[in-house]
Amino acid sequence: MVKKNVFCILVSCIVLLGAAFVCYGFVLMTKEQALKDVFPENFQVKAETVVLEGETLDRIKKRLGGSLEFYQEGSESAKVEEQTKIEFHFGLSGGEKKGVAIIDVQAGKWGPVEFITGIDMQGQVRKVRVMSYEEQRGRPIAETSFMNQYRNKTSASVLEVGKDISGISGATISSRAATFAVKKALVVFEEVYLKKK
Repeated sequence: MVKKNVFCILVSCIVLLGAAFVCYGFVLMTKEQALKDVFPENFQVKAETVVLEGETLDRIKKRLGGSLEFYQEGSESAKVEEQTKIEFHFGLSGGEKKGVAIIDVQAGKWGPVEFITGIDMQGQVRKVRVMSYEEQRGRPIAETSFMNQYRNKTSASVLEVGKDISGISGATISSRAATFAVKKALVVFEEVYLKKK
């Protein structure tokens, strides 16, 4: 009986210890909450879906290093499927477009990370937030202090961890995923909308 109890306690400890190392998915905000966070309360939000194709897609990929997704060596996340259908969420005030938000998913260290990037109509970042992630040590990228580094960046900014973005020790892959998501949002918005003005 004593052996059985010791065995059960030992198995329970192993299970609990193993659970501590399992990566959990965290939803920090829904799409609706993220859009409310990015745009002022009195703004209306209108979605426009665009399929990236042809020369526009080619230019975007070239500017992003060849792909719409950023998979890094050392990541244990499943690769994120490249999406060419992009939903632009425009914030309107008085019927006029005042900004846009783009939601994107990139592969983090342990799993996909979902970001929302708010950009003004001149192509400058206003706000970036993490919506959800599957990380063990990547949570610090969701902190406002990290995300505020992207404010006022444009597609002309360096946007590189270790240069104009300070990475987070122990969450380098997640930091790079965030930086790529922001760069992608800026480049896509510029190529699809700003260059057609």
